Amino acid sequence: MMGLPKGGWLRWRAYGGHLGAIVAALAVPTAAIAAPPMSFDIPAGSLGDALIAFARQSGRQILFAPTQVRGLRAPRVRGAHDPDRALARLLARTGFRVRATPGGAWLLEAVPVASAARRPSLPQADLAPADVAQNADIVVVGTPGGGRRRQEAAFAVTSVSRSAIDRLGAASTADVLKLVPGLTVETSGGKNGANIFVRGYPSGGDAEYVTFQTEGVPFFPPATLSFLENSQLYRIDETVQRVEALRGGTSALLASGQPGATVNVIQREGGDHLAGEINGSMIDTGEVRTDAYVAGPLDQDTRFLIGGYASRGTGIRSPRFAADRGGQITANLRRNFASGSVLLFARYLDDRSQWLLPIPVVQSGRRITAYPGFDAGSGTLAGPDTRTGIRNDGSRYDLDDGRGARIVNIGTNIELRLGSGVMLRDKASWLSGHADTTGLVSENIAPKSAAAYAASLGGGIASLVTTADGRTVSPDQAVVRAGIWTVAKRIDARVNDATLEWKTGPSKATVGVYAADYGARDHWDIGNALLLTAQPNARRLGLTLTNGDIVSRDGFASGSSFLVDARYRGSDLAFYAVEELMVADRLRLDGGIRHQRHAVDGWAVDTKPPGPGGPDGNPATLYDNDDVVFTGTQTPVRYRGGAWSWTLGTNYDVTRTLAGFVRFSHGNSFPFFDNLRDGISVAPRVDTIEGGVKLSTQSLNLYATLYRNRFKGLATTVITSGAPLASIGGARATGVELDGLWRPVAPLSVTFSGSWLDARYRGFFTDDGRTDLSGNRVQRQPQWQWRITPAWDFAVATRKASLFMTLSRMGDRWSDVQNRQLLPAFVKWDAGAALDVNDRLRVQLSADNLTDTIGLTEGNPRTLGAQATGAIFARPILGRSVELSARYRF
Repeated sequence: MMGLPKGGWLRWRAYGGHLGAIVAALAVPTAAIAAPPMSFDIPAGSLGDALIAFARQSGRQILFAPTQVRGLRAPRVRGAHDPDRALARLLARTGFRVRATPGGAWLLEAVPVASAARRPSLPQADLAPADVAQNADIVVVGTPGGGRRRQEAAFAVTSVSRSAIDRLGAASTADVLKLVPGLTVETSGGKNGANIFVRGYPSGGDAEYVTFQTEGVPFFPPATLSFLENSQLYRIDETVQRVEALRGGTSALLASGQPGATVNVIQREGGDHLAGEINGSMIDTGEVRTDAYVAGPLDQDTRFLIGGYASRGTGIRSPRFAADRGGQITANLRRNFASGSVLLFARYLDDRSQWLLPIPVVQSGRRITAYPGFDAGSGTLAGPDTRTGIRNDGSRYDLDDGRGARIVNIGTNIELRLGSGVMLRDKASWLSGHADTTGLVSENIAPKSAAAYAASLGGGIASLVTTADGRTVSPDQAVVRAGIWTVAKRIDARVNDATLEWKTGPSKATVGVYAADYGARDHWDIGNALLLTAQPNARRLGLTLTNGDIVSRDGFASGSSFLVDARYRGSDLAFYAVEELMVADRLRLDGGIRHQRHAVDGWAVDTKPPGPGGPDGNPATLYDNDDVVFTGTQTPVRYRGGAWSWTLGTNYDVTRTLAGFVRFSHGNSFPFFDNLRDGISVAPRVDTIEGGVKLSTQSLNLYATLYRNRFKGLATTVITSGAPLASIGGARATGVELDGLWRPVAPLSVTFSGSWLDARYRGFFTDDGRTDLSGNRVQRQPQWQWRITPAWDFAVATRKASLFMTLSRMGDRWSDVQNRQLLPAFVKWDAGAALDVNDRLRVQLSADNLTDTIGLTEGNPRTLGAQATGAIFARPILGRSVELSARYRF
């Protein structure tokens, strides 16, 4: 483990050294300690009932699907028995055995046919973590251990399976989260740079209250930084087995302690046989992508996987150059031994895509239509003429750089059984690389004629030409302004989460230590407005007024309006403890506490206006009069704080198929780097009470959750007029989340999810505290949203085939905290079909946004208050596209 900088209250070096010594000392396999006899009274009957009784009486968790054991019987087991032998007796002559999962639970599996006659049905010492990864009913996120059936979880969690990911055809990591109720996900900004909102938490964008993990460990601890939301640091490809998303619940207690949502990306792992896939896909816009992986055994106790993807294309909003391109390679290796297992994983990501910003559209009340000559589904201002240029300060930009990441991520999961019921786990991650953004950002001037624009500057047009070739442009030409924004981030992070678990009888206690060190080196250049024709792939304009004022230089109508040159270093140290207790056969309680210390040190270079007339001293050159420059002095950034979090929950099994839970949690977040640089040091605090019902039958799986949140000390910031504007205060939210799967008849299934939310600001002030927004709805989050996906699975000449479609609705939202920019509700329709050509080859055809719906996900965040009726700037969802893919398994 790598060390933190010297000094400060957090001594990672000492901590990491001690922990490393412990782990090294315990990595040698230890002899299994026989479990003491326990008293059992399990009547003869169905195997399913017997296994449930065994789990309750032994305190061990048995993971199995009811369909696995339907029709099987188990003998009576009564008296004092070794738990292993009692379980072996229940499973005798059933054709099943159990294997230990990484979390210490037991997973039921069929005895291989070739060895069924000679291998007893005894619990095996070797681990089978890949078996857990294949079981969609088991969730890892939100548990201090290594797995629990979703039906038994006392929190709201959704597991998105590999098959659901394939049918969704997700272009970005954030797209997968559209299947999770309680989250509002906007991916209209491109494959990187999504906005993800959680349960009414006030936020201006990015993914401020969403923690992303891989294999249970956060890869970059800050949930968000300005121009960096963590889904862009991980791309979904064929190496991913499933994605789990926890809302609220135990999020405030475990890992980084983020109280909003925790998303865990779980990788595939190698099995007993060599296997793999190659998947090639092409979108009708010309984008091509290839995914592949291969996985299998290296020896009896070692499994490996390696895979990734590569893609290239212009994107649906084509700038007429290959703005979307990149790839990712992932590898993992797991070694099982008598007393535990070690997982090593590594990932390299180099991916970028065009950052999509608001474009001209026409709004009349709730009706949204395309701006003349500008396709709302495929148009973009970016193009060959705006791709490169030189700003007023002499620096060069290239829109081809787009938004994305180039990072390396390496991690480990170590699990060691120290004796009967005692488990040590250590999860670590190291990340380093770049997360940069270059985009063409629309300003707050709606499209207007060049003559009207000149008049707003106090003159008429003396000369108006395209800068690339000097051609004269008509004064009636509609024009807009859009800025060249570049944000360069060099990031790194080291994370370690170590826990010690002790199970005895009905109790499971866990204590943990979480430590993280992370940093960012930022260079921002915001503003740099280009004067452009209001058309797709816009042209730069040179404008001179009749009074002699020069409006633009090489298309630039302004220079830098907001500059950042800063370095930050953050560190966290947290201690937490969790107790899970089976109070009765059907009742389980859990509770825990966490204390976390947060420290930030850094600096930011000061800026100032250049003086009268701008850097060149000439007031007639309007394009640089308001430029901002660095002073050369620095302002320190420093924060020290700590907070307690806690949670208490209970789960009650009404029947084998019906359960309910109730939970209260108190969580904290800490100010991130950008807020501290802007002088905002408020620390968010969130109280949540929630309850849910879970129903799991042969024909219906239903999960419903009711929650109420109370927020204090929250801050949201938007950049308007070239500088950040902060809104600070609180909010309250009440919501209902619903998701599930209905199988009315054998070939037909219906997957559904939806939410209702009433989230309003309370004591929430903007405009430097002069405007109270209490009572306004929280921005960018609708009251109603839902999606429903019916699927029909059938056979074509003995080959499997399926048809599926999705209807989704996004309700009315407000783009701004003032509730002046309405984003009207819209409905989107997607569809697809798949066919197994043979046992190895599967083809799929998917269509996204079949009806070419114009649905807005963002107004113009650079504008305060309402935009006028007619031509406005807004960001619509992507237009219709069709994707063809072919998957070959071996």
